[in-house]
Amino acid sequence: MRVHLVDGTYELFRAHYGRQPDRTSPAGADVKATHGIMSSLLGLLDDEREQVTHLAVAFDNPIESFRNDMYAGYKTSAGMDPALLAQFDLAERAVATLGIVVWSMDTWEADDALAAAAVRFTPEVDQVRIMTPDKDLGQVVDDDRVVQVDRMRDRVFDASGVLDRLGVAPASVPDYLALVGDTADGIPGLKGFGAKSAAAVLARYPHLEDIPVDGDWDVEVRGAPRLRETFTDEQEQARLWRDLATLRLDVPLAESLEELRWQGADRAALDELCDELGFGSLRDRPRKWRAGG
Repeated sequence: MRVHLVDGTYELFRAHYGRQPDRTSPAGADVKATHGIMSSLLGLLDDEREQVTHLAVAFDNPIESFRNDMYAGYKTSAGMDPALLAQFDLAERAVATLGIVVWSMDTWEADDALAAAAVRFTPEVDQVRIMTPDKDLGQVVDDDRVVQVDRMRDRVFDASGVLDRLGVAPASVPDYLALVGDTADGIPGLKGFGAKSAAAVLARYPHLEDIPVDGDWDVEVRGAPRLRETFTDEQEQARLWRDLATLRLDVPLAESLEELRWQGADRAALDELCDELGFGSLRDRPRKWRAGG
């Protein structure tokens, strides 16, 4: 048995900026992203390769989280397309009409919820599949028990896949992001460190605490003296960047694994939503309906 954990925020962005035709509701509201995430999830439920039985979708709602209190430059909703931002509540409602558990994160982030759920449910299932290509989720990949899935590129990252992709093992992913930064999250990293140099350093010294600040580095990397000086001067800043990149595993998620079992869509709620948003093509797409629905 598998459990599928979906990054709803990523799916919304992907749908909003994708090549699908624009969509507006009968009331004139932009609903392209909402239609897109519903279609994507219905496709996931129908995918015979994925064998979906238990799933949940996590959203950042709002985008801001506790990390904004840690660092003012962390990602915010500033500059987001208002048409996309306006659909977060609607998207959560839409996903719920499909009978899927929704985790709406307002203090923690969606990625924290996905990470916490992955670690929590691993002992109960054969495999946890985290449906997002975001690099930071690589830190909870566990051999082939917890994997990341990039549906758009049809790629699966187990522990060896994370190593091939980033050049570091899953346990070093927060340290890697501390050095190279993560522009999507507003983490600047350390000047001069790129993907190759950070991976080379962390291959020898897996965590920030392991990296020498006195003496030469026992690693061949271009510009090592300059990088060592930068790290020595900014190691405390690097630890903050790592803290920002470290996913929290103590997110309080109420549902048990059994409560993530997909029982089918809610026909009445879905009909109402489709009438409201003009989603006639989605009305009969679910392959299963809740009892009494």
